Amino acid sequence: MRVVGLVFVIAITATLAFGQAAADAQKPSATSLNLPHAAKASPYSRTQMTMHAKDHYQLLWGVDSLQVKAVESGQMIRFSYLVLDPAKAAQLNDKKASPVLIDTQARVKLDVPTMEQVGQLRQSSTPETGKTYWMVFSNKGRLVKPGDHVSVAIGKFQADGLLVH
Repeated sequence: MRVVGLVFVIAITATLAFGQAAADAQKPSATSLNLPHAAKASPYSRTQMTMHAKDHYQLLWGVDSLQVKAVESGQMIRFSYLVLDPAKAAQLNDKKASPVLIDTQARVKLDVPTMEQVGQLRQSSTPETGKTYWMVFSNKGRLVKPGDHVSVAIGKFQADGLLVH
């Protein structure tokens, strides 16, 4: 009889503990709510550009704040940069230079698409100090994803290890 009583007590304790764990699992956490103050953590680690790399792009190419971002539900990849020295940054806006985005992880090379009525989806005007310029690469099939590290090449300019956001 004692064994039956002991088994009964263990069964009740296990049931209560399991029920409490299930109830705790159903409680919404702050990060799962769609509240404006609840910031969701990104699964991608944010890497900062090294000071050496920043100095390189600023001194040699006259640009800063290089950013790569997936836009239009991942169908396009936007590359943007801030111009510090228009003379040095002219190479990036040269219409004759064909920009490419290279993702070695996905083993793809993306081009800037040319629209029939608009032309290439990039800014190619004369650069001005303090303005941000951009270009868009076609990512058909969404092969380049947020979290990937990519390179952007425009003529002799090349930026390596840029993180896609």
